[in-house]
Amino acid sequence: MLKISDSIRDLDESDIGDNLLYYDYHIKHLLSLIKKGVDREDQAYLSSYRSFEGEVFENYIYEKLLRYVTTQESVEKFILKGPHKKRSKALSNALSANWKGQIVYRTKRNEIGEFDAMIFTKKQLYFVEMTLTKNLGNLKKRLRKKKALLETLFPNYEVKALLILNEGVGGVKQLPPYASAWVTKPFSAENILKWLLQSKKMRRKPFLRVKDKRNVNTANLKTRPFRYYNTLSWILSKIRTKKSVLNMDFLTSKTVSRYHDLFTKIYIGYITPKEFSLIFPTLGKTTDSNIIVALEKEHNDTFTINYFMRYTRKDLDLITHKNGTLNVVKKDPYGVTVTEVAHMLKTMNASHELKKDDLEAVKRLICGEDRLQGQKP
Repeated sequence: MLKISDSIRDLDESDIGDNLLYYDYHIKHLLSLIKKGVDREDQAYLSSYRSFEGEVFENYIYEKLLRYVTTQESVEKFILKGPHKKRSKALSNALSANWKGQIVYRTKRNEIGEFDAMIFTKKQLYFVEMTLTKNLGNLKKRLRKKKALLETLFPNYEVKALLILNEGVGGVKQLPPYASAWVTKPFSAENILKWLLQSKKMRRKPFLRVKDKRNVNTANLKTRPFRYYNTLSWILSKIRTKKSVLNMDFLTSKTVSRYHDLFTKIYIGYITPKEFSLIFPTLGKTTDSNIIVALEKEHNDTFTINYFMRYTRKDLDLITHKNGTLNVVKKDPYGVTVTEVAHMLKTMNASHELKKDDLEAVKRLICGEDRLQGQKP
């Protein structure tokens, strides 16, 4: 297990020089607020500044980790990013460091996973999350997805999450068993902001590079081949049997459970607009396209039925029915779900059609009712 150093805990900047000034920062909106004279206690300013401060914190911790791993005999590889590597575009169906300096996995045009840092020992792979958030409640689902992706790409490693946080954070004790946390003293990015605000910026000290054979590029990593959309199609082909509308043994198997953590949702079929109107007559919205049905995996391992109604290539609604309430959410036109649904509409045929009774059976199965009834006393 990796242990925090005093230098990281105490936020000692003595060994990183002016390296933080060599990173790119997304501060266009923050600078516009400052130019307008927006009060620093205004919510718009606070939100924009926190986002900027989170960027600086991530870069600071990355610089510290670069130096930390050189003192750890157990570490075999540390992935380079940002100004420590040549700027390049992210590759498709591969793990790479993109032009923004992030370690990402892309499939076609979409980023499936993003990692602040990655540390390899002989048997473990740590993906690092640096965040200034004070509540970790919304982080669990994201951690699980990232863990599932890395387990798919690096099946020979035990994948762990390392969170680097600030004093005052809550929810550390509720982290999953594979996650550990380091907590530092309070962090401030005011000195970086002051430098960026200068009309005539003071000259930066030369960039400090950390030379160590264990610092490698993503091109040096060997990953197991993984085809995102092919895997979704394979799951669809196996998810139903002649005897059941939903193969629960397959759905809950170790392999598919890991993929479900990665995809968040898996697709099980479609219903026609006419059949959908029989189930949800009060919705009002209509489409000529079949409505795609998927099972979403919640953080507590329960399942929710999702309906995706498409009007045009980029116009997609997510419809859910929870606790007697019908919810409709517009999906990001450039998000991965839009691409997934387009792929599934091309993949599905008449054998994937679902009726109202089929969906009732699905509800019973994912709630465990039909499985329990079939068990011997």
